[in-house]
Amino acid sequence: MAYILAIAGSPSHPSRTYGLLEYATQLSSQQGLETNIISVRDLPAEDLVYGRYNSPALEQPKALLEQASGVIIATPIYKAAYTGLLKSFLDLLPQKALTDKIILPLATGGTIAHLLSIEYALKPVLGELGARHILSTVYAVDKQIQIQADGSLQLDQELEQRLQDVVKNFVQAVNNAQPDVKKLAYAN
Repeated sequence: MAYILAIAGSPSHPSRTYGLLEYATQLSSQQGLETNIISVRDLPAEDLVYGRYNSPALEQPKALLEQASGVIIATPIYKAAYTGLLKSFLDLLPQKALTDKIILPLATGGTIAHLLSIEYALKPVLGELGARHILSTVYAVDKQIQIQADGSLQLDQELEQRLQDVVKNFVQAVNNAQPDVKKLAYAN
């Protein structure tokens, strides 16, 4: 079974961004993928700020990333770019940490004006980390995501459909990228 790591780059919780990421991982799980979410905000701030590459606290997130066939990265957009918290984490990853991984970026923002922030800010960094299979981004304006009194999300119908479509494509891409286990077994 393919394994997906979801990375939450939001400094706040609960948040629309985290809720969108949770929904995407639920959709992935329903389609047979094993998923796990790490929230960068839960990592030690000192390690992120001081660039402690060898921090013991980063061993597990790095190991989870290494095992993943696909990665969903979610971030709010602040000042026309992804969060500094996410940047600090990405800076501490090994040079080609995203090589051979299918990437699905998700972003939320207050206005449609920041729609291209992922293209011009996040994707170049992902490419520097070896990502070559970056799927279509889902960008959501805050008003498309309503947080209910019980903490659940209510997504705008158009956003929900876009997210379902892109996650379906993501799952297919991840499954198609998996080596044929039977062929590997017979090759030995």
